[in-house]
Amino acid sequence: MKQILFFLLIPMFTFGQSVIIEAELMLSNKQFEDVEQLMTNYVDQNPKNLKGIELLGDAFGFQKKWDKAIVHYKKLVTYNQDNANYHYKYGGALGMKALTISKFRALGIIGDVKSSFLKAAELDPDHIDTRWALVELYMQLPGIIGGSKKKSLKYAEELEQLSKVDGYLAKGYIYEYDDAPELAERYYKLAIKEGGSLTCFAKLSEFYQSENQPQKAISNIEQSYEKHNKNNLHYQIGKVCADYNIELDKGERCLQMYIKNHSAKDGVPIEWAYFRLAQISKNRIQKEQALQWIDKALHIRSDFKQALEEKKKILRL
Repeated sequence: MKQILFFLLIPMFTFGQSVIIEAELMLSNKQFEDVEQLMTNYVDQNPKNLKGIELLGDAFGFQKKWDKAIVHYKKLVTYNQDNANYHYKYGGALGMKALTISKFRALGIIGDVKSSFLKAAELDPDHIDTRWALVELYMQLPGIIGGSKKKSLKYAEELEQLSKVDGYLAKGYIYEYDDAPELAERYYKLAIKEGGSLTCFAKLSEFYQSENQPQKAISNIEQSYEKHNKNNLHYQIGKVCADYNIELDKGERCLQMYIKNHSAKDGVPIEWAYFRLAQISKNRIQKEQALQWIDKALHIRSDFKQALEEKKKILRL
């Protein structure tokens, strides 16, 4: 009898697994609404399936439906108090909700955000994402409700023990936030030397732009291109040139190269390259050329808000 029941249950188990696999694939393809619909039905029928609940929470989170994500992540924490990732996701959803409401209401959530992240860190000494969350949380909170540069640095040190690159990037973030640019630059450069990833280069480039040092930003992006040979770096150079009205010839060449080699994997839609070319022409006081480029952008996306605003500026030349 037991053997018969076992074989009867196999198809049910296989079906459940196939739904989970399908949902994971759809999540990776950013089909968040489809995952929500699929997993809502699945969780209704399997209310204690933790993977199903987690995927449904993820679908809500990716759509910024924070209240619904919180409900499902809280279920995970309730069912399994010893899973660090569940605490991390619950704390993260709470933290994102706190950013969408008034500061007064957010005060009532911050304690739970902090305790969730701390519990995740306690449960998993190797959980990198949790330590990043704590670095940012302690830096962004006012001191009166628990913010602390010292505590933020503590978790940056823990990150450095797990991953030197993450540790250096975290320290760069802390010192940039703390208005210590020389130290921030030092640690971002250490991250590039240690890891040299696109992310490392991007953090330093963004830092230079925030410090109003566009020449350094361009030089850093060019070094990133030499190492990684990614087409989207052509766009990044063109963007800096257009924004800061410098090296316009170089910016134009890079944007033309970006357009020539553009593909979906580049990340930035091609209409943004036309928008930047319009900016460059506007900076040169070339009204007709600027209008041609901005109209190309608007032809692709008629509701392109930034392009519509830029066209008004061009027409005033």
